[in-house]
Amino acid sequence: MTPGIWESEALMGTEVKHHNCQNHTRGITWSDSMGYDVERFVGYVNEGLLCCVCRDVLEDPLQAPCEHAFCSTCIHAWLVNHQNCPEDRLPLSIANLRPLHRYMKNDLARLQMKCTYRSQGCEVICALESIRQHEQQCEFALFTCSNEGKDYLCYHCGYPKQVSQHSLEAHLCVCEYRNRMCTRGCGYTLSNADKAQHNCISELRAELDLLRTELDCKVEKVRHEMESRLDSQRRHMVKKESLLKNEVDELKDQLSCVVSDVCALLGAERTRRRELERAEFEKAELLEHLKNEVLKSGTATQTLMCHNEEHRKQNPHSLTLDCLKKKSREVTDL
Repeated sequence: MTPGIWESEALMGTEVKHHNCQNHTRGITWSDSMGYDVERFVGYVNEGLLCCVCRDVLEDPLQAPCEHAFCSTCIHAWLVNHQNCPEDRLPLSIANLRPLHRYMKNDLARLQMKCTYRSQGCEVICALESIRQHEQQCEFALFTCSNEGKDYLCYHCGYPKQVSQHSLEAHLCVCEYRNRMCTRGCGYTLSNADKAQHNCISELRAELDLLRTELDCKVEKVRHEMESRLDSQRRHMVKKESLLKNEVDELKDQLSCVVSDVCALLGAERTRRRELERAEFEKAELLEHLKNEVLKSGTATQTLMCHNEEHRKQNPHSLTLDCLKKKSREVTDL
């Protein structure tokens, strides 16, 4: 490799080593790193899996058309000041970069790697594809102390002290910046910095004022909600009353129509009954008249029959003629 490239690599390598040294906190941003330190890997690492710029194991790799591979951060930093491949000097731009070949990705993912918290006591070795998940949950990871909301655990002689997860609970019990309950009985939890300025009466009075203010706000809120609800109910009742009044008026109109119809039907029924009574009366009169007529007709018929009988007796020839007429009618009927 040319001296210029080696100089660039030396500068970038220095930054990488500094970065790796700072990579011991839980808040690491993986996209900012430039490669995995070769010393963290167990066994042989293929030369093709090393970045051509930082010479560490590829992280977030990209590949040039000439098949050389680089860490994404390394090659982007290189192309800021160069327009060629750092390995063979062929023309190269960001647009020409593409993802690593699948078989190389598989080889890279299977590499066995030591946990970055090995110096704190973690002995875990796992595949590169699983290392990030492990380190996010590693019990030897260094944590930020929550006391005082600071960006450090605690201070001794002005210098920060860091502990791992498995010893964090024990540390918080003895941390000089931990919060303690007030010994005067007010119930407040105080830090060392606040302890000297703490006044139980003032604190309780301030809390009482705060509670009173909160209570007034809640009462006002409830009052406003109740007034709003009552107004809504009032509007609803007025609207309901109007609807009911309209319905009552409609029912009254319908009832009036029904009463009128019933009266008309009753009048028609009375008229029909009178007509029926008159018809029955006329029928009875007619039957009586017919009866009288029938009686009169029967009397006349009997008188006529008697007269005819006497006449036949007196005129035998007429009787014979009647018999012939009767026979003639019977023959005609047959």
